[in-house]
Amino acid sequence: MSGLPRSYNPFAEEEEDEAVSPWSASGGGEAEGASRQRYLQQEVLRRSAATADSTTRSLSLLYESERIGVAASEELVRQGEALKRTEQMVDKMDQDLKTSQRHINSIKSVWGGLVNYFKAKPPESKPEQNGTSDYYANSRLKEAMMSSKEQESKYQESHPNLRKLDIDNDFSKADSVSSVPRDSYPKNQHLRAYHQKIDNNLDEMSSGLSRLKNLALGLQTEIDEQDDMLDRLTKKVETLDVNIKSTDKKVRQL
Repeated sequence: MSGLPRSYNPFAEEEEDEAVSPWSASGGGEAEGASRQRYLQQEVLRRSAATADSTTRSLSLLYESERIGVAASEELVRQGEALKRTEQMVDKMDQDLKTSQRHINSIKSVWGGLVNYFKAKPPESKPEQNGTSDYYANSRLKEAMMSSKEQESKYQESHPNLRKLDIDNDFSKADSVSSVPRDSYPKNQHLRAYHQKIDNNLDEMSSGLSRLKNLALGLQTEIDEQDDMLDRLTKKVETLDVNIKSTDKKVRQL
């Protein structure tokens, strides 16, 4: 027979081995809690730093988009100037063609020459200018371009290939221009700096999106105005083409 008592529990020894005195458990728990707290603090700082870097990259992309929008606006204004000059040239050609038709009528017949001789010479009408000779973009686009050009220095500062990384300087700027009350930030110095940087980046992103919106509205208005100019120019060119063919036919009949 076995030497073990009938009430022997084979799992009792394992339970005794796993049992820890309350004093030792308390000491280990405190050390583990402190270690976990340090880990959580480091994790919070790491995520705050990653968020600050992410908003900085987003802000840099926003400045670049704004710079591209200004370049597109300037190109559109140059296109408008070219359309204006083209329209003036078409008006001048139409005026010259009318003068040519008058001379052709004088050459074509003696009667036509006498009529033109005694007939008062019509005053030369200036070509239709549809405004001043200089082309000006619409006021909304001009204001949006001026506002965005003021941010060009910030674009250069935020560009990864142009800016000098100076975290302490960035944080000091964040502390001085933050729109959020200082009491609402954490007491930890590094965490406070990250939060201030994030808030300032978000404020600047909001302003940048507003400027981009104004640029887009100005571009749309300018495109609509140039569409009207193209329609007007197309009609003038079609009329001029008909007059040129008619004049050419009269010249051949001389």
